[in-house]
Amino acid sequence: MSRRRHRHHEEVQERSQHDPWMIFKIMGEFVEGFEALRDLDPAISIFGSARTPPDNRWYRAAEEVAEQLARRGYAIITGGGPGMMEAANRGARRGGTTSVGLNIVLPHEQEPNRYQDLELTFRYFFARKVMFARYSVGYVVMPGGFGTMDEFFEALTLIQTDKMENFPIVLMGREFWGGLIRWIKRTMIRMGTISPEDTDLFYLTDDPVEAATVIQRALEEGSKINPRWRAGLTRARRRAAQINAGKRVRRRQRGG
Repeated sequence: MSRRRHRHHEEVQERSQHDPWMIFKIMGEFVEGFEALRDLDPAISIFGSARTPPDNRWYRAAEEVAEQLARRGYAIITGGGPGMMEAANRGARRGGTTSVGLNIVLPHEQEPNRYQDLELTFRYFFARKVMFARYSVGYVVMPGGFGTMDEFFEALTLIQTDKMENFPIVLMGREFWGGLIRWIKRTMIRMGTISPEDTDLFYLTDDPVEAATVIQRALEEGSKINPRWRAGLTRARRRAAQINAGKRVRRRQRGG
């Protein structure tokens, strides 16, 4: 990698007399994102590893949960890359909804997947993350790496601090997430760094239909995730298939 290319990707750290002008690059990304997404239907962001191959069970699960959400009236937003992002955009297309990719410029270039109806490219992670949070009404978090963890914990922080309301988060993959959740309960709660009820801010499942149903139910009721919903999910699934979620969520957002 050339020095020029290296500097291009580390400009957030690099300091110079040109620092004040950097604000215009950052502002441009926000303006472009706000302009492109302002009329988007209520959307669910789906996160997961870019390294997941198409023959992996979680690739197929990401594709299915995106399709399930699409058929309930939600647009789908991903990071636009390969792996589970590709799977989710693919499922969105199959479900007949708008498929959005918020791509990121990386030193090892991310290749945008071909299932995006609306494709944006960001230089700054923080500008991209604002778009995920601002234009989504819920998250599905598949197995992934540091970037996936970053999106998950930032959303929890925003909800915990009342910066985001009525924002359901579903984790998919009991085996993958189980160890982390046990550590949160056994260590963070025990040490008092979070409250016991903070673990109710997310919902864990292996089932794409259950994931979509839980998100829809939370949004229809104007509530956060409730782990006790598991008891009534069979009935909720039947009801969810008859509801146009997009229209109802828009009415609730307008206060109607």
